[in-house]
Amino acid sequence: MMIGNKSLLKYLLIYFICSVFTNIARAQLNLPASYALIKRVVPGYSQKFKVQLLQSTTAKDVFEVDGSKGTIILRGNNGIAVASALYYYLTQYTHCQITWNGTNLNLPAELPVPTKKVRKNTPYDYRYYLNYCTYSYSMSWWDWKRWEKEIDWMALHGINMPLAITGQEYVWDKVYKAMGFTDQDMKDFFTGPAYFGWFYMGNIDKWDGPLPASWITSHKDLQVKILQRERELGIKPVLPAFTGHVPASFKTHFPDAKLKQTNWNNGFADTYILDSEDPLFAEIGKKFIQEQTKVYGTDHLYSADTFNENEPPSNDPKFLSELSARVYAGMKGADPKAVWVMQGWLFFSDRKFWQNEQIKALLNAVPNDHMIVLDLNTDYEPIWKRTEAFYGKPWIWNMLHNYGGNNSLFGRIEAVATQPAQALNDSKSGRMVGIGLTMEAIEQTPVLYELMTQNTWQNKPVDLQEWLPGYLFNRYGVKSQDAIDAWEILKTTVFNGKDIRDGAESIITGRPTFDSAAVWTRTHLNYNRKDLLPAWDKMIAAIPACRQSSGFNYDLVDVTRQILANYGRPLQQKWIKAYRDKDIKAFEQYTADYLNLITDMDRLLATQKDFMLGPWIADARSWGTNLTEKTLYEKNARNLVTLWGGADSPLHEYSCRQWSGLLNDFYKVRWQKFFDVLRESLENGTEPDFKLFDKSISNWEWQWVNSTGNYPVVPVGSSTMLAEQLYKKYRTTMSNDLK
Repeated sequence: MMIGNKSLLKYLLIYFICSVFTNIARAQLNLPASYALIKRVVPGYSQKFKVQLLQSTTAKDVFEVDGSKGTIILRGNNGIAVASALYYYLTQYTHCQITWNGTNLNLPAELPVPTKKVRKNTPYDYRYYLNYCTYSYSMSWWDWKRWEKEIDWMALHGINMPLAITGQEYVWDKVYKAMGFTDQDMKDFFTGPAYFGWFYMGNIDKWDGPLPASWITSHKDLQVKILQRERELGIKPVLPAFTGHVPASFKTHFPDAKLKQTNWNNGFADTYILDSEDPLFAEIGKKFIQEQTKVYGTDHLYSADTFNENEPPSNDPKFLSELSARVYAGMKGADPKAVWVMQGWLFFSDRKFWQNEQIKALLNAVPNDHMIVLDLNTDYEPIWKRTEAFYGKPWIWNMLHNYGGNNSLFGRIEAVATQPAQALNDSKSGRMVGIGLTMEAIEQTPVLYELMTQNTWQNKPVDLQEWLPGYLFNRYGVKSQDAIDAWEILKTTVFNGKDIRDGAESIITGRPTFDSAAVWTRTHLNYNRKDLLPAWDKMIAAIPACRQSSGFNYDLVDVTRQILANYGRPLQQKWIKAYRDKDIKAFEQYTADYLNLITDMDRLLATQKDFMLGPWIADARSWGTNLTEKTLYEKNARNLVTLWGGADSPLHEYSCRQWSGLLNDFYKVRWQKFFDVLRESLENGTEPDFKLFDKSISNWEWQWVNSTGNYPVVPVGSSTMLAEQLYKKYRTTMSNDLK
């Protein structure tokens, strides 16, 4: 058939446009990287899958799961979409699940082949992940093997925008050394690795250092690997930018510089912030991004938090606007495509200062398309609702959930299931461009993270009545009505999201006291203790059907742990009463019961690696190239989860952990020492000196932080057997005590 000249030109133009579009789309899908992910996730089955490019008519991700001639076809417009297609297949067709705390990959010998095509679109441009604090509370000691697993987890769960701050210290070292700073200057600047989260945010310097040069080099290499893998899969990492935090020696090198001396007010020395009006601010900001780009590349997304838990020197909107404009200018000077990704935590944590006028001034100084605001704690307090959706800025709905890495069954499950879609469809939500996870710590409460990421591929609320039984089937590998009944109770108790901001701790992890709470040990629950007991009944009843499941074993231990942790307060009340009644016999009985409770918890938690101190310390020491470095890293690891700072730290127990090893060697010892003081006062008829005790116990805690010692890294015992034993031991007593 002959084609006329005009028709031919039109045909060629269409062909050219389609070819360009296809090439662009192909550039976003790295086929070898997708096949490598499949091989890592389901080794032995990768030959059953075929990956194909799926062209999208929008910028938003899309995937398809299909089947043909015995082959499972995964299509996506990029690596994240393909990975999400794989996880959709695993959860929907083979009823499997991959979480931090238990994985079910019990695949059949012959994989089922889809008989019809399933297509999923995401309404969100971005799915954000991580928090500066996560890098300290959970990720301080991760090696490449652990990072590789996490990046796969991100991809499978549709995350395409993670914070990526590993190796930042390498860039700072290069920039400041080029400006004439010495090794000693930098030693007085860098914190120990466990405290990088707050060093990066400008809250603290130097603490628990000095940072060895080997760490700086090794973590530069680690970050290169992390970013390469993320980008291969289509992930766009958020890298840091300069916000003014400089070494204390800056005033020596640049005596005329305009510096602001600030203090985080948590027992640490002052830090120094370079005034954005100083010409050096833009110069250093540009140098930092240029050096960072040279080493790590860029996706033009930059994290910068100007006043994280530090109040600005002025609330004048003009001042705040000019400051914000200068921070952005520092990014733009090095990267004209720069997009500022701002954590909105300051608007939540210091709402007295950040009124609407101040927020608006800070945000409006940056062009709308060059800033994304993270509504950091949306499930608890949606800041977008009181700021006209951040005054036109693109913003992301986030679940924060966990603070400090504390072990607590807690969450706002209904909010997580419904509110992202409700906000998306709200005419007042402005430019809501994504959803995210901004927890301070991970590797706990997997149900909430599976649920939150379920929102990625739908624009309607998640139906919990349908979703939860499916989640449990995938997790446990069997259908158990007892397990479903247990979770229905958990949904209305620990996960009801009422009354409290974040999960309650147990009094047993608090510094010994007569009170119901101790400093950071908040013990107020969002449910009645007795209302949780029927969930324990049902979990125990589910053991015969579910005992082979790693996810069930973890959940059984977690529920049992929570029940026992809750029981600490009623037992405390018993020995307090006995003490005040001067009933020495009853006091001896109830304090012994209290200490035995801690011992029992320690034994139970030793059956699950995720509840053990040993791996945390062993992973820390593994980074040391000599004994001095290993000892330094162990001190960092011990300190963060106990005192958090020095012997007189006001943050002690902020990051308390109910971990085997820590319960017996730290918390129980403190309580034993406290009971010794009380017993002596009863025997002598004298009042105990609590101030003297606090001083002596803080000295003992500091000695523990500075000690070294090996803890088991391999779980011991049967989770189901221990849970059944403890159920028989405590269930009837608890029923009587909690009436």
